[in-house]
Amino acid sequence: MNGLNRKLLLALGIAAVLAVMIAFWLWSQEPKYKVLFSNYSDKDGGAIVAVLEQMNIPYKVSDGGAAIMVPAEQVHQARLKLAAMGLPKGGNIGFELLEKQGFGVSQFIEQVNYQRAVEGELERSIQAISVVENARVHLAIPKSTVFLRDQQKPTASVLVKLQAGRTLERQQVSAVLHLVASSVPGLLVNNVSIIDQNGDLLSDTTKDRANQVDPSQLKYVEDLQRGIAARVEAIITPIVGLKNVLARANAEIDFSSLEEAREEYKPNKNQDNAVIRSQQTNESSAAGGSTAATGVPGALTNQPGANATAPIVNDPNAVGGADGAPPAGPTSKNVTVNYEVDKTVRYTQKTTGVIKRLSVAVVVNQKQEVVDGKLVPRALTDDEKKQITDLAKQAMGYSEARGDTISVVNSAFVPEKIENLPDLPIWRNPDIVEPAKDFGRIALGVIVLFFLYQRALKPMVTRLIEALSPQEEVYQPQAALLADDSSAMLEPPTQQEAAVARNYADNLAQAKALAMENPKLVANVVSSWIAGAGNG
Repeated sequence: MNGLNRKLLLALGIAAVLAVMIAFWLWSQEPKYKVLFSNYSDKDGGAIVAVLEQMNIPYKVSDGGAAIMVPAEQVHQARLKLAAMGLPKGGNIGFELLEKQGFGVSQFIEQVNYQRAVEGELERSIQAISVVENARVHLAIPKSTVFLRDQQKPTASVLVKLQAGRTLERQQVSAVLHLVASSVPGLLVNNVSIIDQNGDLLSDTTKDRANQVDPSQLKYVEDLQRGIAARVEAIITPIVGLKNVLARANAEIDFSSLEEAREEYKPNKNQDNAVIRSQQTNESSAAGGSTAATGVPGALTNQPGANATAPIVNDPNAVGGADGAPPAGPTSKNVTVNYEVDKTVRYTQKTTGVIKRLSVAVVVNQKQEVVDGKLVPRALTDDEKKQITDLAKQAMGYSEARGDTISVVNSAFVPEKIENLPDLPIWRNPDIVEPAKDFGRIALGVIVLFFLYQRALKPMVTRLIEALSPQEEVYQPQAALLADDSSAMLEPPTQQEAAVARNYADNLAQAKALAMENPKLVANVVSSWIAGAGNG
């Protein structure tokens, strides 16, 4: 039993060593894991894990269940397949809620489900903004009525959870306001409120922002100043050389807006070019006028005249004399002419961002000349300085009417101190450290496996083989001869050794003959040998 126990222990030891070697090798060959998804809902997490198991993709859950990790080489493949299945859904229920409605749903439930679907779709749209981690939308849609007096306006509130260290800019807040207002009929932008996770009201339109600085305006001014300075440096650099000119610009911008409507009326000085609006002419005359009263006033003038001596019927063809022609009657003519008034209507809208004044400062390094084999700095001449000033004016868009100013200074630059940065140590160089880590893992695995094989596995296998064949020296006496030195083996056998070999051959032949004649006896002898070896 002692021999059997020893053999069993050796077998168990060999199995344990092999298990350790295999485990260490698998650990050294374990792939790198990367985050597949994080900050997902529990429902999405369960669905993602189920799909990964179906696709036979190994995964790990880290950060207390907040992240799912898969092998680095399978991250993109898993994301594409999950995206094709609509995962992760983000925990927001959209219009797919309306697809799950059964028969017999009341109108109230339909309205509630529709409102929930709109809220879910808005949440998904708002979460598409990069700085928004999560969003909740609440809509207050009043019941419609036929009475305009009782009609109420819908309202909405949005709660956003922003990424750590990120904020929503004014343009993004305005975009969310218009997004929500445009998605609900009758919803006004002023009736939408946006709150972040800290409780700050982002859509506060009651504050007077007239005196507040607009970040977009500041960015516009900075970009304008930077662009002017860059143009000035670019046009002067070919003359003085690289890193020998430095320009800075200051711009005064008028962001005020003005709308003006003006009507001007002017008299028509030149009537020839005037346009007649209306004209009215009144002309009257008295036909066959009566004879005016003549003579001395008195009684005779009040008496009827004598009978006429001329015929009653006059010849119409006869030409009346001076005494017979009736006098001409009075005539009048009235002409009224109305001219168009010289009227000018002018609408003026002043654009914002108008440049009021520009100030540019330019510093030019002194030129270097070779004198007696040495570099000697030289100041610019007046002509060179004037040339640089004129070029800078053209580059900046100089306007004397605006009151722009420019200053060009010629001065020697202080040489830069070039500090020799120390080389990055090898153990901090990622291009070397990462491959070294991978190689080290493989090399360590090989070394450990070789050590286990030499120190543990090989001796155990040797002892196990020896334990399985304890009578090898009885049946093979030549083993003693093989254990001798190589020099002894090369020597020719002596007479004594030859005699022993002949005796061994004779004994072996006799044993074979005995086994053929009486095999039972030979079996009993071998059994006694094995029993004796086990007891020993």
